[in-house]
Amino acid sequence: MPQDPTLYPLVNACLNGLSAILLIIGMVFIRRGNESAHKKLMLSAFSCSVVFLCSYLYYHIAFEILVAFAGPAWGALPYKIMLFSHIILAAIVPVLAIIVIRAGLADNRVRHRKWAKRLFPMWMYVSITGVSIYLILYVFTDSAAIALST
Repeated sequence: MPQDPTLYPLVNACLNGLSAILLIIGMVFIRRGNESAHKKLMLSAFSCSVVFLCSYLYYHIAFEILVAFAGPAWGALPYKIMLFSHIILAAIVPVLAIIVIRAGLADNRVRHRKWAKRLFPMWMYVSITGVSIYLILYVFTDSAAIALST
């Protein structure tokens, strides 16, 4: 594993963004009736999310880095609301994803569709807010610079 802690947040944001893109393309393919492509794309999105989770946990455990919001005061509350909702849904998404994937692989279409309709918007939200959190902490504010300098 790379030992440069500045690499992980960008990689993690890219994995989140790629997961969102794969989810959207997978949805397009199933609406067009291409189940094979849909399956590959959704399993790829799940794989991106698993790799993201491993990378994210490694980053925070190995480097013990916690980046706190250091942007303007007016942005603190919206950021915290987004972060809190992101964390809650990020804990739910893997469980629902496993339920949906298992139902799909078992060809239980009724269960698969029922849970996929709930999962998709949550997973998209988690992926998009993951990228947004990265941008806020590492690009648009000095949050990361402050955390890495201490």
